[in-house]
Order: sequence, then C-alpha cells, then structure tokens
Amino acid sequence: MARNKYDVDEVVEQKFDIKQLKRLVDYIRPYKGKMLFVLVLMLSSSGLGMFLPKFLQIEMDKYIPDKDIKSIVMLTALAGVIVLYSVISTRIKIDVTTKVGQDIIHTIREDIFKHLQELPFSYYDERPHGKIQVRVVNYVNNLSDLLSNGIINTITDLCNLIFILIFMFAMSPKLTLICLCGLPVLVIYVVFLKRRQSHAWQVQSNKQSNLNAYIAESINGIRVTQAFVREEKNMDIFNDLSMSYRNAWLKAVYYNFAMGPMVDLISTITTSFIYVVGVSCIINGGQSGVTVGVLIAFTAYISRFWAPINTIASFYNSLLTAISYLERIFETIDEPVEVKDAPDATDMPPIKGDVSFENVKFSYEDGVPILKDVSFDVKQGQTIAIVGPTGAGKTTIVNLLSRFYNVDSGKVLIDGIDISKVKIHSLRTQMGVMMQDSFIFSGTIMDNIRYGNKTATDEEVIKAAKTVCAHDFIMEMEDGYNTQVNERGSRLSVGQRQLISFARALLADPAILILDEATSSIDTETEIVLQEGLNNLLKGRTSFIIAHRLSTIKNADTIMYIDKGGIVEAGSHDELLENKGAYYELYMSQYM
Repeated sequence: MARNKYDVDEVVEQKFDIKQLKRLVDYIRPYKGKMLFVLVLMLSSSGLGMFLPKFLQIEMDKYIPDKDIKSIVMLTALAGVIVLYSVISTRIKIDVTTKVGQDIIHTIREDIFKHLQELPFSYYDERPHGKIQVRVVNYVNNLSDLLSNGIINTITDLCNLIFILIFMFAMSPKLTLICLCGLPVLVIYVVFLKRRQSHAWQVQSNKQSNLNAYIAESINGIRVTQAFVREEKNMDIFNDLSMSYRNAWLKAVYYNFAMGPMVDLISTITTSFIYVVGVSCIINGGQSGVTVGVLIAFTAYISRFWAPINTIASFYNSLLTAISYLERIFETIDEPVEVKDAPDATDMPPIKGDVSFENVKFSYEDGVPILKDVSFDVKQGQTIAIVGPTGAGKTTIVNLLSRFYNVDSGKVLIDGIDISKVKIHSLRTQMGVMMQDSFIFSGTIMDNIRYGNKTATDEEVIKAAKTVCAHDFIMEMEDGYNTQVNERGSRLSVGQRQLISFARALLADPAILILDEATSSIDTETEIVLQEGLNNLLKGRTSFIIAHRLSTIKNADTIMYIDKGGIVEAGSHDELLENKGAYYELYMSQYM
C-alpha cells in the first residue's frame, strides 16, 4: 500500500473542521477553574497597567509644571506597586499554565496510546511504525505552547485591546481613528497568508513523518544495512528526506515570520502619522485636546495597542500550525477499532478446548483471498500441526483463532461458542501465543517471562524456563534471571529469544496453546531435550503448532497441509506419508 512507504506523503483522510477545535476545548475543560483564575489575574494586572501611561500624562501636564514633588512620588510609588503586581501575576501565570498545558498534553498522548493498544494488526501492517510514533510524540509536543500560553495570552490581549481602545478614545478620538486605519490592511494580509501558511505546515508535517519513518526503519534494520554495506546508499536516502523536511520547515516558518514584520510596518506608519498630526495640533495651540502629555501617553498606548496585535498574530500562526497536527492526532484517535467487543458481548467461560472453523473466509486486502471456505474440528486436548508453503495462510488460521483479525465470513467456535460474541480480553487471557517474531522487551529476563502472567511467582517462572530448556543458559548469564536485556533482545541469540518467548507463553497456563515456528531457531540437540518438555506440556491441552521443521510435529494428533487458501489434506504423520500427497513430498524434500 502507498501509505506503507517512507517516501510517500500521508494523505489526511479526515480534513480539519471547527469540531476538532471543539474537541481540543474538551481537553481544556477539566482545567477551566485554573484557567479562569489565571485569566482574572492577568486581566486585573493588564487593567491596572493601563493606568501607567495615564499617570505619565498627569505628571507631564500637571505635576511637573506645578512642581508637585509629593504627588509625583506618590504616583511613582503607585506605579511601582502596579508593576510589582504585574510581575507576580506573570510568575503565577507561567507556573499554572505550564502545568496545565503539560497535563493536557499528557491526556492527549494517553488517549492516542490507549487507542493504539486497541487497533488491530492490520493498522500496523499498513503503516511504517515511525509515522505512527511521530504522531504520539512530536505532533502532540507541538501543541504544548498553544495550550500552555497561547490561549491565555490571546484572551488576555483581546481584553487588553478593549481596555486600550477605551483609554485611547477617551484621550483623543482623532488619533485613535488614525491608529485604526492600519487594521483593514492587516486583515487583508492575514487572509492572503492563511491558505499558504496552512498548506506549508501540512507539507512540513508530512516530511517530518517521512523522515521519522525512515530513521525508525533504519535503526531496526541496522544489522542488515551493515551486513550488505548499504551505509552510503542509506545516507543518500536520509539526506534527501532530511533536506525535504528542512525545505518544508523553512517555507512554513517563512510564512509564520511574514506576519510580524507586517504588523511592525503598519505600526510604524500609523505611529508616524500620529506624531505628525499630534505635533501639528500642539503647535496650533492644542487642537482636539492634544497636549504634550496626551501625545506622550498616547504613543505609549500605541505600543501597547500593537503588542496584543502581535500576540494575536502569533496565536493565529500557532493555531494554523496546530491544525496541521490536530488533523493527524484526531485521525489516529478516530481510527476505527475493527476487532472489538460486540455490544452484547459476554465473558468467555473457562475454555475446555474444542475448536471449530465453519466455512471461514478471510482476506487482508479486498480481492486477494487468503482462506477460502476453511472448515475443521479439533477436540479438547488434541495437538494440531499446520504445515504448508510460505504465504499459504498457516499463521492466519491461528491469528483468527486468537481474534487478532475478524473473519470475512463463516465462524470460529471454541467449545461451541462463536468467539466474535465474547469479550476479547476474556478470550485471550485463556490462550497462550508464541508468535514467529520472538519479541523481547527491555528489562530483566524474569520480567519478560512473567509478561503474560504478572502474578506468577519466581518459582513458577523458573519452572516454565526449565520446561523449555531455557534455565541453563539463563543461569550462565551474569545476573541469572535478573539479567537486563535490551529492547528486542539484542544481547540474546535468536534461539535464546525463542526459548524465553516460549517460557512466557507456557507460564500463562493457557487452555489453548499456539506455537508459531516455536522451534525454528533452536539447534537440534536442544530440540531433542525441548521435545520431552513439550510432550508433557501438551497433555490435556489443545495445541496448534505451525512448523516448517517436520521433526517437531511427528507426534501431533492431526497434521493439516494448507495451500491455496484451503486444507489440501489432513491426518496423522503416518497416514499422510502413506497417502504420498503434498505432505509426503514436503517430508521427502527435507529428509531425502
């Protein structure tokens, strides 16, 4: 699929609309008390700050001409108190809004990660994992400034504009109207930039996603890269992606920074006109009530007038940037969970182990069937081996049994119960699965084995490890079961990782055990010892074993040969050899 490539831009399937901003407000709503407190604090601070230019006017027009030193000192002291209150208010605002912003970021990221835990395998099959990771980390982080400061600052500055305009009109309506002449020009400019700026940030997020996807892929495949001496070629690909991201980021930032200079230009021009008109009024005897004090105070208000405009412009920039990320964040959260509990789902009763597939059809992609009308019955305690060529659908069968995917049609029954009608958690907790990819998590070996059964004791962990012949090599490591292993178990051999994963599956004590290529990376000597433990483990337990090495499945009750979307033949090892069919040919190809 096109989306499953690092060099293909993502297509946002859910375009932005105003409802997404409302959803963002829903994340803010639990903190409305703190936000309101900060807002009141900042409004009171800003309101009091509006009197400072007025104090300057009074001093210039009255107290200084009258040489009223006492009044000047009192007014200066009052101004000092207002400034101190403003400093304390700003400090409180920074503390509160930073914490609130990070709490909101945490909640959004928690919602994304929780939803990712529930999405089916098909979601991850279609996307580079780096493109998923960038949404959880980078995109959410980029909302931080908007949530921490942008909203409060913008509301405060909008109110400041109202306060400033009231004071400015009270001082000189004529000069105020001159100041406002620049606003229509700014609005036209903003409209002109909007579409270009929004598109630029969408492109930037795409390029960031592509780069992140390739970095993640390269790290996971570093052994193959070095083995095939692909470093230089990979550097070329990385540089191309990095330069694309750089260019997209520079263009997006160019549009962001295009707003500030325009505000400054309009501010400078209007201020110049105000000086010309104001000085002219003063020369002509204070026409329109413009005095030296009024002009000085008014120019102070002008700088205060354009500062909120700058803040609002910055918020507008941040909002357009945030929109490009919100589209992808909410798209991830809204991704449908295709494999989920039915509305009337019930808990799966304790599993005995009877399994039936009834006319099951399944495909990963429309028009490309993997299983075609597959039916079979397994009795409690039986061991079923599934063999066949690569891509025939062996792993698909056990994935459907674990309900990692939904069937297209037909039914999968356990003890006569349709598994699509039961709660997924209650089903999977009674099943043990060891997949073909033996994934090891960072932590101790003990933690990795206990991963599927948190209540297991150390003795139970060790017993499971002994059963699968992992105990000896674990005890040879520096800290035994407390030895720290790296992510994906890079310190362990492939065989050791499989044995640990095997012990993890066994420790869950499942009613149904699924082993997908469980012994593919174990040496022949270990396999012989392991087989003894397996025979004891499989007694009384329904088991499905997928294997290419036929020596591990000779004792299975039934061997099913899967090919071309169906069961070609089924029977015991001896029966299938006697039939001299597909299984016979496979067996002879390995042991001739």
